[in-house]
Amino acid sequence: MLRTVAIFVLSLTLCWTTVGCGSPNSSQLPPNRTGNTSNAPTRLIDGKYPVQQATYDDVNGVYTLMVLNTPAGSPPVFRSQDLQMARLTDEQVAAGEKTYLSIDDNQPVMYLTEDFRIEYVHNVTETRPNPQTGQQETVIVRQQSSFWAPFAGALAGQAIGSMLFRPQYYVPPVYQAGGVLTGYGGYGNSYSQAVKRYETRYKAPPPVVKNTRSFRTTGSLRKSPAANQATTRKASPNANRSTGKGFGSSQLRTSSPSSPNKAKPRSSGFGSKKRTRSGFGSSRGGSRSFRRRR
Repeated sequence: MLRTVAIFVLSLTLCWTTVGCGSPNSSQLPPNRTGNTSNAPTRLIDGKYPVQQATYDDVNGVYTLMVLNTPAGSPPVFRSQDLQMARLTDEQVAAGEKTYLSIDDNQPVMYLTEDFRIEYVHNVTETRPNPQTGQQETVIVRQQSSFWAPFAGALAGQAIGSMLFRPQYYVPPVYQAGGVLTGYGGYGNSYSQAVKRYETRYKAPPPVVKNTRSFRTTGSLRKSPAANQATTRKASPNANRSTGKGFGSSQLRTSSPSSPNKAKPRSSGFGSKKRTRSGFGSSRGGSRSFRRRR
């Protein structure tokens, strides 16, 4: 009797083990360099998805796209480190085509209009000892945000000509705060080729490569408390309103917050009379009028 029970329990255990081994394994996904599951690549079925907004994070090279028309049950957010880009042709733009994500045989390609801008999150990192464990780790001490327009104007078109319209890998140019980055730092048929061209141009690896190497060396990557307090821009990166300075729309960060107090109106000159506010530019005069003696 005991032998029969033992054989039954052993058979049941073997069945559960077989089922567990046959389940999907998350290790088959591309490695996540920061260990943050929120940056894990997402999958969409083959198709064409309009892009509302795009973000590039140079701590891990992840592109995050807000897309439309996703299938039922699929999130409207697409993330990938393996993203090719190409510019829409003039004929496509004339026909009303907008920036979209194309997925063909699980290969994502983003086709952009000339003025489409990607939000660029730049991370300033340092290697510090962990105060609890004493082990060296890479710490994000500060985050900065700007915009990157890979195909803006003639800058990109003059450089690579017709190759502009076929999918390739691109690396952003050197980060500069306070404006819009235009063009590219490197490009190629493979990501490694794009990185190599960047290194040839700037004599240094791009930030995403530096961060990846630091992560492999120290084994961990985290944000410092100061980095978590950094403010980010909330304005839409692809609005078409012009400010009259800089490139494109009114997305440039101001150097200091504007004062909540309004300036007092100046005196309009000696002998002026009081004015009522009657529209744009109107103000109240500050000088005193004189009464005529009878």
